[in-house]
Amino acid sequence: MRRIALLLALLGLLTACDDKPKPRPESASAATAMPADPALAQVYDTSCKLCHANPASGAPLTGDRSAWSPRVAQGADTLLDHSINGYNGMPPMGLCMQCSEEQFLALISFMSGTQIQQ
Repeated sequence: MRRIALLLALLGLLTACDDKPKPRPESASAATAMPADPALAQVYDTSCKLCHANPASGAPLTGDRSAWSPRVAQGADTLLDHSINGYNGMPPMGLCMQCSEEQFLALISFMSGTQIQQ
């Protein structure tokens, strides 16, 4: 009887060990978030989402205010410069060659959860 209890206890410990990483809440919401404006949603889906909804990319995740706040604090001009010219791992134009400055600001506002104005 003791052996069975010991085996059950060990089995319980083993099933409690799960080496799969748990998704962060931000990554779950980033994967499903979309701008309300259909045209902006299409741009986000084809240009931004690849990195900003993927925790492995290193880009600030959509909706992760703590990751975005130091970037937002740099101001709209810096955010636009980084979006247009690229910065660190971000490609120039953020893979949106047709985007205007207004669209970039709207996309950054959506992703950061903060209204960005120039």
